[in-house]
Amino acid sequence: MIPEIKKLLYATDLSKNSAYAFFYAADMAKRHDARIVILHSVEPGHSLSYAGSMVEGLAQSARREEHEKDLEEIKKGLEDFCKKAEPQAGHACVELVSKILVLLGHPVEEILKVADEESCDAIILGTHGKGFLRQTFLGSVAVKVLERTRKPVFIIPLPSEKTTIDWDKI
Repeated sequence: MIPEIKKLLYATDLSKNSAYAFFYAADMAKRHDARIVILHSVEPGHSLSYAGSMVEGLAQSARREEHEKDLEEIKKGLEDFCKKAEPQAGHACVELVSKILVLLGHPVEEILKVADEESCDAIILGTHGKGFLRQTFLGSVAVKVLERTRKPVFIIPLPSEKTTIDWDKI
């Protein structure tokens, strides 16, 4: 028996294709009477480490505050996108989206962790790579998620024809 889909994890890298993939997530949510958890993961930055240095401690604190501001700005941008996408999605964002998460961490790890923690039934990813190699075609994040999860994963490729769907233009 195929498990019921009640919660979808839509992971986005904020590229044009991920905006296109959102409409697949919205359509699937409507068809299954499901809710969407939106996730964007920000790769942690690398810094020089001076163990025990008070200057480094202050610099880390400043970077942490800067990261938190950046994460909040990204979350606000996702909320704005969601509201602007409502006419094309056919439903109010509040009816489809249960949570928007912007986390600091490696995308594959965060996708897998959130899918489990939020009890998501399926994962939706957009991919923008094209080419002959599997990793190039699917993208390294998509390949790694596929290899490591037992949940259904829907990978949405960017259409070959030009699309007007874009994070910045919706």
